[in-house]
Amino acid sequence: MTAIMELEIEPPQSPVMELAQRIDAIEEAYEFMLAYAAQGRRDERDTPGPGIRHFLSRIDMALGPLPDCAAAACRERGAKDCAGIVGLLAEDARKAQMLVRFALGRATIGSQLIDNLNASVHLRALLTDLFVLDEALRL
Repeated sequence: MTAIMELEIEPPQSPVMELAQRIDAIEEAYEFMLAYAAQGRRDERDTPGPGIRHFLSRIDMALGPLPDCAAAACRERGAKDCAGIVGLLAEDARKAQMLVRFALGRATIGSQLIDNLNASVHLRALLTDLFVLDEALRL
């Protein structure tokens, strides 16, 4: 529950809703990252509004409990064959989170670093996992 509050999203009423909120937070951050990468910045200073570190932190917070949340959403929907996709999601989330944390650890975060992060197969695999799972759980 604390991570949800840190993500600045509403406390979920169900695992499916929590999963949707976490996916939304990740997608919003990824969209910001795409725009940031196109700006040609050498660092994040003088960025109006929430900056790149804010959005990378949102991804980091959303990823931690994501596999457990996905498993709970599968149970809520009665999907009994989700173990494989949840395992894949856990692996891809772990790899993407390592990259995000590496970027957050840099003294400055320029557009080129984020462009390379956006192109990472690990981040793209995570997004694909989320899109597949989200669509499969829709009733």
